[in-house]
Amino acid sequence: MVPLGMSHVGETGIIRKITGRDDVRQHLAELGFVVGEEVTVINEMGGNMILSIKDSRIALDKTMAMRIMV
Repeated sequence: MVPLGMSHVGETGIIRKITGRDDVRQHLAELGFVVGEEVTVINEMGGNMILSIKDSRIALDKTMAMRIMV
């Protein structure tokens, strides 16, 4: 398992684990970041990552992306 924040543009992974406080995990789950879901890195700019998950594009900052293990 590696943090999503270390993935490169174009890489796809399956979410294995989400770390952090309960409120952080709940927030990510509401955005669609749940264990077993496939996520693709679309772009990376200015410390933010543009991710594709469940037919949506979502921007996350790197610190949040580092809590998602793929």
